[in-house]
Amino acid sequence: MTTQRTLTRRDVARGAVVVTAAAAGVLAATPGGQAAPLDDVTGRDNRDNRDRRIDVHQHCTPPTWLDWAESRGLADRNKVPWWAHWDANTTLSTMDEAGIATAVVSLRLPQNAPYADDAQYQESLRVAYDALAELAEAHPGRFAFLAQAYLDNLDRASWSAQYGREAGAVGVELPTHDGQGRYLGDPVFDPLLTQLDAERTVAMVHPVALTRASEQNPDVPGLPSSVCDYLLATTRAAINMMMHRTLDRFGQLSFVLVQGGGFLPYISARVARAGASMTPPMDAALLPEDLRRFHYDTAAPMSPHATPTLLATAGAPSLLYGTDWPYSTSEQMLDMAAALDSDPALTSAQRARINRGNALALFPSLG
Repeated sequence: MTTQRTLTRRDVARGAVVVTAAAAGVLAATPGGQAAPLDDVTGRDNRDNRDRRIDVHQHCTPPTWLDWAESRGLADRNKVPWWAHWDANTTLSTMDEAGIATAVVSLRLPQNAPYADDAQYQESLRVAYDALAELAEAHPGRFAFLAQAYLDNLDRASWSAQYGREAGAVGVELPTHDGQGRYLGDPVFDPLLTQLDAERTVAMVHPVALTRASEQNPDVPGLPSSVCDYLLATTRAAINMMMHRTLDRFGQLSFVLVQGGGFLPYISARVARAGASMTPPMDAALLPEDLRRFHYDTAAPMSPHATPTLLATAGAPSLLYGTDWPYSTSEQMLDMAAALDSDPALTSAQRARINRGNALALFPSLG
């Protein structure tokens, strides 16, 4: 995530051309009655769609959820964080300009909503999931979504993952840790991972603030948690999973480490050297294989600085295109797309896999 901002007039202006197209239908109809995504802001029909990006890392606060929350006194749209003012038209216009055909979105709901009880929290999630399902239905081929499974309440996480799956989720988002400093890999989370493993789930591992920090109160004053704390959280979760052999014990789960895997690819030699001193000990000989069993998105951003290390550590088949919209601005998304397109470390074949092919292998329903 990047530092906080407001959805700007420039974001909206960038979407003006496509908003006009969206009024007539964001998707062009094919002769068979199926919807084909528009190729770009010119509105060209792209039926094979082979080179269009799949963005596996976006976030969404459904407007209908905000309406629901405000009607129950759980939110004030004038006081919610800037990212809660999400809208489809601005998102679609930015996607089109960046060459993104499909976005996989995860829920972002203000965490300080004063829910009356767990039943109201569940109602909140139902409203949000139903809104995401309607979004995907309204824009065929443009949006898919993930279920949400926060680790602070495992019963609710289990219910949420199942309800989201039944609503059409293509995977689940897991935070790196709970509010008590326990990270993925800790056996306390095994019941939830057992459920997800049985369903062959794709699990997006997304960082949250370190236990004593928050976006509003970072550990280092003036240094937003998103700059390095979140990357540390991802690194801790990945190493803890490898220590506890989570990838072996839940072999049907596919884990995606967002933002290039945090620091993990860059300190892998250090992790291998220290493996014997960990509890439980990590077998350094298994580390290269484990690193390639994770998937990594490019939302760090990746290009050009991180590409050689990611390719050496993870391999091109493990890399997925991601942007972190709306925490990344329209300008940042376009810069990231251009940087990847011109990255000298990537071949055309590798770039095509990162843009689309690897995501289709992981999420076949997006094809």
